[in-house]
Amino acid sequence: MSRARATALLCAVLVALAAAVAHAETVRKGTLQVAFAGSLSPKSLPREGAAPISVRVGGHVSTTDGSSPPQLRRITIEINRNGRLDYRGLPTCTLRQVQPSTNEGALNACRAALVGEGRFSAEVKLPQQAPFPSDGKVLAFNGLERGRPVIFAHVYGTEPIPTSYTLTMEIEQAPGTFGTRLDISLPEVTSDVGFVTGIDLTLKRNFTYRGKRHSYLSAGCPAPKGFPGAVFPLARVSFAFAGRQPIGTTMTRNCKVR
Repeated sequence: MSRARATALLCAVLVALAAAVAHAETVRKGTLQVAFAGSLSPKSLPREGAAPISVRVGGHVSTTDGSSPPQLRRITIEINRNGRLDYRGLPTCTLRQVQPSTNEGALNACRAALVGEGRFSAEVKLPQQAPFPSDGKVLAFNGLERGRPVIFAHVYGTEPIPTSYTLTMEIEQAPGTFGTRLDISLPEVTSDVGFVTGIDLTLKRNFTYRGKRHSYLSAGCPAPKGFPGAVFPLARVSFAFAGRQPIGTTMTRNCKVR
């Protein structure tokens, strides 16, 4: 077999492997299970340099015996170091501007700082009633807290009553495979209305700064020279629960060199 044919065959196998793991990945510990999902768009990226991208990450919490899940307390999302986070020149929002507020009110106050959108789900508990499902919208805004860049995730639901709260996503840069880390702590108040069972968030934003186009997130395809694509760890996601060990996984995805 020629070297070119062998290379093409290897790439085909890698792409097939990536396609096989492209769906939600379920991790179980005892009766608790979390289905993690994530995606990158577009998949065609430059080998050198970077291009604008959007990244979707999230997880859905459930139990195998139908019982209520434990309280979700912390979410950690780590994005591959080939992904670049650029917020220079992007308008910022303050916590006071978005909390408390409806989704519409938060957008009216901070639309220029919007960097992502998504959904959340929960099981709402009322006295002497079985929990019932509820969901709502999540809006992510570029922000500053104590002089450091953060993401404010504004959550708004209407059942059983209109409820609004804002989660602060701390941003840290670190060496290694995963260069950008987002930490989200859920406030104790969430336990008063029920159990958070899922969150899904897509980060994406293009903007102009000093006459040049910028992207909140950008990336290249880490394919070796001579290879048309690569399989790589897109993100590592972990959910921490009250009284439980964290549950997490590394989501592997693929890209093509354009």
